[in-house]
Amino acid sequence: MFKKVFFQLHWFMGITAGLVLSIMGVTGAIYSYEQQILKWINQDSYVVAVPEQAKLTPAELYSHFSQQDPTLQINSVTIVNEPSASSTVNIAKEGHRRGYNMLVNPYTAEVLPEIRGEGFFEFVEDLHRRLTAGEIGKQITGACVLMLIYFVLSGIYLRWPKKHSLRQWLFVKPKLKGRNFIWDLHAVIGTWVVLFYLIFAVTGLYFSYDWWRSGMFKVMGVERPQMQQPPMQGGGQGAPQGQQARDEGRPQGERAQGGERNRQGADRANGQKEKVQLSPEQINTALTATWAQFPQQLNREYSSMTLNIPKSADPKVEIQFVDAEPQHERARNSATFNYADDNIEKLELYEDKKLNEKIMSSMLPVHRGSFMGEPYQFVAMLASLAMPLFFITGWMLYLKRRKQKRLTREAKQGSNVVNLDPNAESWMILYASQTGTAEQIAYNTSTALQQAGTPTQVKALKDVSVADIQQAQRVLFVASTYGTGDAPDLASNFAKKHLKQSFDLSAVKFAVLALGSKEYPDTFCTFGHELNLWLQSNQAHSVMDVVEVDNGNTADLERWYAGLASVTGSEIQAVIPEKTFDQWQLISRELLNPNSLGEPTFDLKFKALHAETWHAGDIAEVQCGNSVERIALFIEHHQLDATESLVYALRYKDLTQSIQPDSNDLAWIEQLSNLPSREYSIASIPEDGYLQLVVRQKQISDNEFGLGSGWLTVLASFDENVPLRVRTNPSFHLIDDNRPAIFIGNGTGIAGLMSLLKQRQQLGYSQNWLIFGERQQSVDYFYQAQLEAWHQDGHLQHLDLAFSRDQEQRVYVQHLVMEHEERLKQWIADGAVIYVCGSIEGMASGVDQALTETLGEEYMTTLREESRYRRDVY
Repeated sequence: MFKKVFFQLHWFMGITAGLVLSIMGVTGAIYSYEQQILKWINQDSYVVAVPEQAKLTPAELYSHFSQQDPTLQINSVTIVNEPSASSTVNIAKEGHRRGYNMLVNPYTAEVLPEIRGEGFFEFVEDLHRRLTAGEIGKQITGACVLMLIYFVLSGIYLRWPKKHSLRQWLFVKPKLKGRNFIWDLHAVIGTWVVLFYLIFAVTGLYFSYDWWRSGMFKVMGVERPQMQQPPMQGGGQGAPQGQQARDEGRPQGERAQGGERNRQGADRANGQKEKVQLSPEQINTALTATWAQFPQQLNREYSSMTLNIPKSADPKVEIQFVDAEPQHERARNSATFNYADDNIEKLELYEDKKLNEKIMSSMLPVHRGSFMGEPYQFVAMLASLAMPLFFITGWMLYLKRRKQKRLTREAKQGSNVVNLDPNAESWMILYASQTGTAEQIAYNTSTALQQAGTPTQVKALKDVSVADIQQAQRVLFVASTYGTGDAPDLASNFAKKHLKQSFDLSAVKFAVLALGSKEYPDTFCTFGHELNLWLQSNQAHSVMDVVEVDNGNTADLERWYAGLASVTGSEIQAVIPEKTFDQWQLISRELLNPNSLGEPTFDLKFKALHAETWHAGDIAEVQCGNSVERIALFIEHHQLDATESLVYALRYKDLTQSIQPDSNDLAWIEQLSNLPSREYSIASIPEDGYLQLVVRQKQISDNEFGLGSGWLTVLASFDENVPLRVRTNPSFHLIDDNRPAIFIGNGTGIAGLMSLLKQRQQLGYSQNWLIFGERQQSVDYFYQAQLEAWHQDGHLQHLDLAFSRDQEQRVYVQHLVMEHEERLKQWIADGAVIYVCGSIEGMASGVDQALTETLGEEYMTTLREESRYRRDVY
């Protein structure tokens, strides 16, 4: 539940704040290269021809412009060491809070062209920080940056897998399709940029909220400087926080006005001494002396140096300079030079600061990435540009989840007969069904009785009590046998609760129709006979002997209806729907486990040649056929003419029966019964566009295969159609709500689980946990790419695997059930449904025992009663 809340908040914030963050990401990426872009498009302002002479000194530049315009207020002069680089004179100017940077030719003092593009970057910055919406926009962007922190942390939490794989975490898998690829792109690229986004968010909030800024200073252990608003100084004044942020990103030559701020700070530090208006000659003397002595005394290479114009009688000049190879554009050094004593009174070097002090004094470089060097800044810029990707893919995933399709419930078969005999005795028909066959026969029986005028009522055995049976008095039981002679899952609670107890059923008349398969002679119709024995031992009166039905055999069912006609004294027409197999085209047959220690397992795909649909969990019943060689032997043995029509007619017949064929009259073929059919769990959903099976090949001898597996994996060809019909299996359908689901299976049981997981994905239900087992991970990991993609994108919240032969001590899925006892209990407490698919021997029985030991017999009873324990085992 905790993870579900995280996920819901993650996508909700993503589709609401994603657009704002996308805008901030793109504008941030552009703004991070403001300096480089401005210099690139303004070469005529930043670069000059280098003549055979020295650059003009700060004093010479000051004198030149002060003589040109005595009213001009100059704040600072910046000289760049690079011979071709222009110098900067910062002057007070209306509308420029930090002064106006005038780029000049350092050799002639010619004013160079104004910088083009500054207005664009001012707009980009305003869009980045405030969406150009002032204070309201600032609050919106600040809130969205807070959400970005949540996205980063919740994204890591939601993606965190049980088993960590470098490939899962860091590599996009282009072979994935549709929603899986979108999610993989969203998650993998998100992992790449998670560190960048966390830094963007933490540092970006520094410029948004004062409380956050104060907290960062406290956490970093740095004393926060006291920001005081200095008085107006001839058009220059202290800038607001946003302007300071912008100035921090300026090149040294464009930040000459920063000296004005430092000079004012020095004045405050000196007790706000009364300022004396210095004459141009005095300023010229101060600048000349400082420029002549300070660089020599500094004895340190620099790339640029800014001298702030002194405005105090104190013989001091505030200086800022940048090292020859600075860590970043904000790595500035400062000094105070006493030109009267030719002495450096104060020197603060950036490199001497502790790391925490460097970070807190260089927040903009940290934010844009230049603090960590140019390679990092470039990658950070790409990460910032990728922000819209998450908004787009997030919306795509959200819209796909919205396309939820509700499963329709199977309409009950029955007749709306109204001409019932008012004097006829009513019969209750109870069915115990695992795959739906007993339920269908129960409703067919009801239809046959109603058509004869006999009232009926049909119920599942799990939904009645002994008192209901006693009250009904006339009861027909249609009971399947499941697994190794057990009651069907949905009737197991009834069997455990009542079949070992005694009741007074002397007033009850009953009959039992027992369903089974003679392929399992030891357990043939076991549960039907147990019901019959229990009823008789409790003095109930049997109206006919138990009718056994072998694999839906028509003759067996006809005996059932004949018995009912005798009991009711009515003329009853048997309702036995003929099995109608549709034609499907085999379009793909792929070996899933080459070099496996086990039997070959194949993935088969069929295309319907007609309109067809089914539900996840349904079963494909395949009509088995004979090989061409088997038919040829039969024809040769009986000395028949091998005509094309005869070969075709014998394709699906049981050729082991004793019969005297007539080569001239093919009517004898009708006496041959069809080969048995075989049932397989469907691994696909209709939206896949094909019907998919997973079939393990059974080899009886060197040249003989199992009837069904041999037909599908060897004999069935791509140029002929395969008779196949879809049979509903309601007891293994999805519960129609978004509760957690636990899927457990082994081997070819992955088929039924795959269809359920695909349907859950279509519905947008992501609380899924798969436990799957096979022999060796290297060769028997069926559908590995799909399962791991589901795990990565969060569709499978947990993927636990048991490969029994990969270690000396055998590990099976039931062991994983026990291992994850606490998680299992929590999921069940949250309402989870358990789906088990695979072999009854070993796996299903072992899982049932593990669940019982973990949850307790009483809780397992509750799960069965609530249809929260569903199995498709064989």
